[in-house]
Amino acid sequence: MRIVLLGAPGSGKGTQSQRLVERVGIPQISTGDLLRAAVAKGTELGRQAKEAMDSGRLVEDSLVLGMIRERLGEPDARRGFILDGFPRNLAQAHALDRLLATLKQPLDAVVQLEVDSRELVRRISGRRSCADCGRVFNLLTSPPSGANAVCPKTGVPHRLVQRPDDNEATVTERLRVYDEKTHPLIDFYRARGLLQVIDAEGDVDDVTARLAQALHAPALRSPRRRPARKSAARAKGSRRKAAKKTRAARKPSRRAAAKVARPRRPAGAAARHGKAPRATRSARRRKGARR
Repeated sequence: MRIVLLGAPGSGKGTQSQRLVERVGIPQISTGDLLRAAVAKGTELGRQAKEAMDSGRLVEDSLVLGMIRERLGEPDARRGFILDGFPRNLAQAHALDRLLATLKQPLDAVVQLEVDSRELVRRISGRRSCADCGRVFNLLTSPPSGANAVCPKTGVPHRLVQRPDDNEATVTERLRVYDEKTHPLIDFYRARGLLQVIDAEGDVDDVTARLAQALHAPALRSPRRRPARKSAARAKGSRRKAAKKTRAARKPSRRAAAKVARPRRPAGAAARHGKAPRATRSARRRKGARR
């Protein structure tokens, strides 16, 4: 399954993506993680991206798409993927469509996570991420607990940090940019019949259940192919063959017809041919016994 998760900052895309990874077994592909990994590895794309970030410029869409192409070529992405944080605008959506068409990996679903703006501010202020593994938590809705309390990379509790832009002073501006740039994607994917919208407020488990239900909605299933219509001549020939088979089934065989038509030979006729009926021979034996 190939999925795009849409939603404003703080809508829970990261949390639900991680749950989908555990539930479906397909990788989460975050453009931010791809950029950081490419820079850390020192690849050519990473070097170009680092130059743009160091100079304060936005990373070009072509670089991001190149990283996504490389990531989709890895073995774990063959069964599907979850795109989190991309596309962010219509230009990126069109570019992604062309890339996936080239790779013959079209999207199966796009899910929009709807959350009230006041709830978004509350969530963003409580969001934290692990400095070592990058896993996202929320101190208010999904704090580290149980098996998730330990970082898989270090084996010790997560080192939680807050992003510089995850404070209330910058949230309003980020939401304005989202409405201006990213919100039009809803209409873009709705027109393609891919969009599912879910209520992403409330208990995290409830949101996960709604997401799972949306991904199995009838609109996301492959449409049934209708059988091709037969031509008039071909249909007429088929009817003739069926009628011929019916007549053959009703018509008795020659052997059965001969058996029905052959009359029973009378006893006198049997005697004339040198054979006596069984009843006559039995009577003679009884007569000899009396003598």
